Amino acid sequence: MSTMQETTETGRPNLLKAMQRHTLIPLILVLIVLAAAVDVIKPGTLSGGWVTSMLVSAAPLGLLAAGQTLVVLTAGIDLSVTAVATTSAYLVTSLANHGNGFALIIALAVGIVVGLINGVAVAIFKAQPLIVTLGMGLVVNGALEVYHAVAITNLPDVPAYVIAIGSGSFFGLIPYSLIVWVVIAFLLFVLLKRTGLGRLIYAIGDNEPAAQLLAIRTWLVKLITYMLCGLLSAIAGIVLVGVTSSPQLGLADVYLLPSIAAVVIGGTSIFGGRGSYGGTFVGALILAVLSNLQVLLNAPEPVRDILYGALILAVTTTYGKFMSR
Repeated sequence: MSTMQETTETGRPNLLKAMQRHTLIPLILVLIVLAAAVDVIKPGTLSGGWVTSMLVSAAPLGLLAAGQTLVVLTAGIDLSVTAVATTSAYLVTSLANHGNGFALIIALAVGIVVGLINGVAVAIFKAQPLIVTLGMGLVVNGALEVYHAVAITNLPDVPAYVIAIGSGSFFGLIPYSLIVWVVIAFLLFVLLKRTGLGRLIYAIGDNEPAAQLLAIRTWLVKLITYMLCGLLSAIAGIVLVGVTSSPQLGLADVYLLPSIAAVVIGGTSIFGGRGSYGGTFVGALILAVLSNLQVLLNAPEPVRDILYGALILAVTTTYGKFMSR
């Protein structure tokens, strides 16, 4: 029996082994297949302009999913990310009359403060992350609605620098939103793979009781992680309002489930301790192409939702089954 298993193991194609060692390979293959499907449905779609459009549309989701990846690696979750993104987008516009720098600082500070509150509740008071962040999202959305009703009469135009970040490009070639996204992706790679904090994040997600026995301040690591998630959510909101040029209540709501789906599709375990932001990065691109595919199919909204959910389920289960072999 053992001989047969060894034969089966050694008989695996080298390509399969390489894919299992390098988890981004199957994700990139899925992305290529979906892009090819887009070109089959509408020949000639694939072009430099289409690629740029996909990158711009995926950037806000990728940034939201960046913070989500960090908390999921600790076996947590953050359902307040879209509320933070919407609020930051709204504040960076509504406070622009007081100075762009002031508005930007306040918009980012909101994300950090919300992350801090989430972190204190989860890490220190041991509250359930799902319930805490869901409640915090409701509080933030409610506060924004009150602010809108009491303090806002006419919302000014989105500042030019925010539009440039969201929709502009470097020499007409590289979108600024992609530059922001790539820089943050690089910083997260360094954080998770090259720093002590990153190793502690993985350790806590893998086995928190064992980490505590090693005298690791797990509460502090979680606190920092949720604060980083809030900050990244605020950045995502600023990029998003730059893409849409239209600040409004509920601006980022549609990104809540996709921000989680991108993490899971990217191979990060919802139980924590395993995964990377590289997978989430490609997962966000996959979801952007899926959305574009739905538009090309010109299906009714309910059918789009069914197709979107079914494709996410298929990609996630197939990828998980493949990587467990």
